Amino acid sequence: MAMAAQQHRHHKRRRIALSPSPSPSLAPIPGAPTPPLDSLADELLFLVLDRVAQADPRALKSFALASRACHAAESRHRRTLRPLRADLLPAALARYPSATRLDLTLCARVPDAALASAAVSGSSALRAVDLSRSRGFGAAGVAALAAACPDLADLDLSNGVHLGDAAAAEVARARALRRLSLVRWKPLTDMGLGCVAVGCTELKDLSLKWCLGLTDLGIQLLALKCRKLTSLDLSYTMITKDSLPSIMKLPNLQELTLVGCIGIDDGALVSLERECSKSLQVLDMSQCQNITDVGVSSILKSVPNLLELDLSYCCPVTPSMVRNFQKLPKLQALKLEGCKFMANGLKAIGTSCVSLRELSLSKSSGVTDTELSFVVSRLKNLLKLDITCCRSITDVSLAAITSSCTSLISLRMESCSHVSSGALQLIGKHCSHLEELDLTDSDLDDEGLKALARCSELSSLKIGICLKISDEGLSHIGRCGVISDDGIIQIAQGCPMLESINLSYCTEITDRSLISLSKCAKLNTLEIRGCPSVSSIGLSEIAMGCRLLSKLDIKKCFGINDVGMLYLSQFAHSLRQINLSYCSVTDVGLLSLSSISGLQNMTIVHLAGITPNGLTATLMVCGGLTKVKLHEAFRSMMPPHTIKNVEARGCVFQWIDKPFKVEVEPCDVWKQQSQDVLVR
Repeated sequence: MAMAAQQHRHHKRRRIALSPSPSPSLAPIPGAPTPPLDSLADELLFLVLDRVAQADPRALKSFALASRACHAAESRHRRTLRPLRADLLPAALARYPSATRLDLTLCARVPDAALASAAVSGSSALRAVDLSRSRGFGAAGVAALAAACPDLADLDLSNGVHLGDAAAAEVARARALRRLSLVRWKPLTDMGLGCVAVGCTELKDLSLKWCLGLTDLGIQLLALKCRKLTSLDLSYTMITKDSLPSIMKLPNLQELTLVGCIGIDDGALVSLERECSKSLQVLDMSQCQNITDVGVSSILKSVPNLLELDLSYCCPVTPSMVRNFQKLPKLQALKLEGCKFMANGLKAIGTSCVSLRELSLSKSSGVTDTELSFVVSRLKNLLKLDITCCRSITDVSLAAITSSCTSLISLRMESCSHVSSGALQLIGKHCSHLEELDLTDSDLDDEGLKALARCSELSSLKIGICLKISDEGLSHIGRCGVISDDGIIQIAQGCPMLESINLSYCTEITDRSLISLSKCAKLNTLEIRGCPSVSSIGLSEIAMGCRLLSKLDIKKCFGINDVGMLYLSQFAHSLRQINLSYCSVTDVGLLSLSSISGLQNMTIVHLAGITPNGLTATLMVCGGLTKVKLHEAFRSMMPPHTIKNVEARGCVFQWIDKPFKVEVEPCDVWKQQSQDVLVR
């Protein structure tokens, strides 16, 4: 009898989270003292809730159960909803009537019926909706959403590869829209865009990236009707020179993105010489393969107030082109990744771009010590420098960088293999303000790490494939060659706020490392691929201690079995992505993961203990999956209707056909390149 009553009370408590009004069990008892929190004003309760949410978002539910006033305050306080399933949407909207932002990215499938029912439940307060990772809805669902949310200002419908003109016509009914993303609406044509342009004249931010059905006509109409646009992304569309004049005449346009627009050539840019956009501040023409230095020189005359320019993978950098940068006295960021520098092309940047704060030369050819040293000697106020894979530079360049650019906050120099360990010590000695440093695949040693201890602001350090580092070096910075448990323990103790760490192929670490990392309560990303000495003992500690864990890679951790999965299913409710390949997990462990309702991405290749029946059961129960990687052999072993049903929910299968390899090969380490060891 007592057990039945207890179960009844537990059932009532569970219903509180979704009911529009608090349960009678929260009503004050006559004669009982008023709970302290009930006497606080909403403003103070909201401050308390802000602190609670910042420390541990999961504690909000406990706060709501504290008293009737807390329950009501939590309902009024929450502004963002992120349901795990579309069928929970109506109840969530009813429970939180003050919510202004609806994030449905965890819902792989959102049918029209769910959006329609949400409209009935009351969603008039919503001002932002994100459906960028959801499928299953069409024009009818968009229509219901637009009708129910008259104040909708931000709508993200990216990746709507099946959506076209009919859905665009319904979007046009949301006349208060300020920001709209229609990325990858491949069926969209000028007719649909015309509806949006006529209906949503208040638009300020619009992304049409990968909308392959659009032509110049649609863009011209857009520029005519949406005069308040400040940001426009036309990347990978088929526009030509006929669109550019109308775009440049937009009076408020500040950011224009034209990545990969093959229809834009020198002729198109030359035709703009007489056009002038004084408002444009950011221009991205990266990967525009039909543009040369002639076209770039022409358009620079039309954008005198430009702050950021991206010409990555675009055209060779010549001295004559760079000299035209003098026409941009306010230019602060210049990205020339993957470009070929002609003789004196880089050197000209030092004389023509004296106001630069950010310079990216990643994977560019023709970058030499002489020219780079000259550039940095002139750009003394540089804050960010990227020289990744500039393999010709030596100690000479780094000496010039560290002596001239002492205010750097970001330095990326992965795979600069000709820079010695002695020169790398100069970074810590002279650039003490660094917040981000990438020395992946470098000659860094323990002395270099000791010097980096002076960089007290450092929050992101990448030192993968630095084979001269040992635990002794790590102890200097408390932040990962020969890395063992002692070094990882130093990291965990020195960085209690650690959020992400990649220890892939650090074969010497054991459960001691995981136990120490379990004390980092904010850890959300853990990658221990190829660490054969860790087991479920260490993983269970991670599951219990790191409740915010969302990404886990335990591929080739042979000691991890079903016990580890059971702990994850019990405690790691924030888990979104997991790689189980080559682990010792069976059907029991795999099926237990189905209790993690937010799990979206699974890689389960080469699990010897998994059977087709176990896999089928898991896929049917895990309703939130959006992507699953499986071995090709399972395709013929699973019932075809199971695969179709899972795909109908919005899940994408990736079938892998590769031989079974148990050993950790040395080449696997080198595949990590930029992310073998990552500490944030």
